[in-house]
Amino acid sequence: MKKVFASVLSIAVLFAGGCGAKQEETSAPAAETETETTETTETAPAAVMSYADFMAAEMGSEVTVEAFVQGKQSWWEDAATVYAQDENGGYLFYGLACSEDDYKKLTEGQKIRVTGTKTQWPEGTGVIEIAEGTFEVVDGNWVAPVTDVTSSLGTDELVNYMNQKVGFNGLTVEDKGDGAAFYYNWDNSGTEGDDLYFDASLNGQKYTFTVESYLTDSNSEVYNTVENLKVGDVIDMEGFLYWYEGMNPHITKVTVK
Repeated sequence: MKKVFASVLSIAVLFAGGCGAKQEETSAPAAETETETTETTETAPAAVMSYADFMAAEMGSEVTVEAFVQGKQSWWEDAATVYAQDENGGYLFYGLACSEDDYKKLTEGQKIRVTGTKTQWPEGTGVIEIAEGTFEVVDGNWVAPVTDVTSSLGTDELVNYMNQKVGFNGLTVEDKGDGAAFYYNWDNSGTEGDDLYFDASLNGQKYTFTVESYLTDSNSEVYNTVENLKVGDVIDMEGFLYWYEGMNPHITKVTVK
């Protein structure tokens, strides 16, 4: 930004003589215009935060992280929802500014730098995410391994894996209601193409899992597999550990044993 300051000094001196004397007016020459210029300094890019620093940041604060794309949930009206991860934790980018062409270029493993606002939805009980951010592609590629969190089911430790690629092994499909192995929508109010909800148990404790139709639609293998589950099937699962008032995994793969 340039700021210009100009001052012009004009001094008029009047000399008055006796009665009837000629009045003379003398003006000092205008002072030279002074120009002060302040050079524009580009704002330095925000420092990239570690996962620990991101988690420690206050809700509503601006954050910048680098992570590797692991899954794309949806794109609509130049905004995307993307799962990403680094070696220390998982991220959910919600409402990420992104053209449809750029969305197609976000392949699994691609590293990106994202700046946005740290939020939680629902507040206090839901998923921690980076909302309404912008991104740029940076060099790097890494596909995260699936972390087996079966032993953490039902414990406070499980939340530490939020938004990561996780696995649940050796669970038994339970009756969702009236002998059904799954529901279309959480209350069975939907039809084919909607989210699938199903229950599976471990050591007598029952848990609910979701096939998110925006992430894996009705043409996907996992969607078709869940539609064909039977109560009593023993299954292994993989997916992203979404959180909504407790764990709400978005399952991307189911294997019937």
